[in-house]
Amino acid sequence: MQGDIVSGVLLPLILAFIMFSLGLGLTLGDFRRILVQPRALLVGVFSHFVLLPLVCFGMLKLLGLSGAFAVGFMILAACPTGATSNLLTYLARGDVALALGFTAIASLLTIFTLPVIVTGALGHFMGTERAVNVPVGLMMGQVALVMGLPVTLGMVARHRWTAWALRFEPRATRIATGLFVLIVVMAVVRNWPMVQAHFAALAPLALVLNLTMLSLGFAVAWLARLSRSQSITLGIETAVQNAALALVIASTVLQDGTMAIPGALYGVLMYVGGLLFAWVMRRYVAAPDAAIAPHRAPDLR
Repeated sequence: MQGDIVSGVLLPLILAFIMFSLGLGLTLGDFRRILVQPRALLVGVFSHFVLLPLVCFGMLKLLGLSGAFAVGFMILAACPTGATSNLLTYLARGDVALALGFTAIASLLTIFTLPVIVTGALGHFMGTERAVNVPVGLMMGQVALVMGLPVTLGMVARHRWTAWALRFEPRATRIATGLFVLIVVMAVVRNWPMVQAHFAALAPLALVLNLTMLSLGFAVAWLARLSRSQSITLGIETAVQNAALALVIASTVLQDGTMAIPGALYGVLMYVGGLLFAWVMRRYVAAPDAAIAPHRAPDLR
């Protein structure tokens, strides 16, 4: 009963607040700015929605990993970029406006792409029968409910009560970051025996996947002749996943705690790679380049 409350109520509410805090930092101008110059967005969509699932699938096949753990990694790869990617983008001197806009757009696109990828992963790694029974409509509805609606409400609050939203957003960002840590801790605690048993086997894959996508996301953007700050942003947006959503999908929609373990591990280890990436980029990115698309940066105090 306690587990049902955590996975069915507490996790979705925490994720909804995280997405609401993201909405507080967005305006319609962020979307217009990206649509006027869509090249960065298109490169990011390719890296995040095509390259990431393919690389993840390739690594799983290369290592011979199958079953619930493989599906858990594919759920993670199918999720949108995490809201905390904006904090890492700021630390790495990336384009924060692009990060905010891409995070929101990726969240919307995920409503349509996630069920397809997860259904395919279930069919490939766990058999056709399980894949047929996936509640695709329910999954899409829950993703929209815990992501699309809170982001929209945050944007509405930013528009109607601007002064309050500007004051509250830095605090909301800190609260959201703390809540994300809480989600990961709860997932690890609930599945501690299995995490302990499989950490040595799964953690290296999670870390290698993260570092690979940071590098590939940056390289693809750089080859597309985007600015260095935009390339940094897309590297982070490609690799920093919404692990909280992966936990919700695994625990609530598919009701399989084993599938949540890859998301829980990646949700911790992606910050190891992300902070390393940010530190390296800060050493090579000049301040003027990082300010190509200025945007109010999150308060990290």
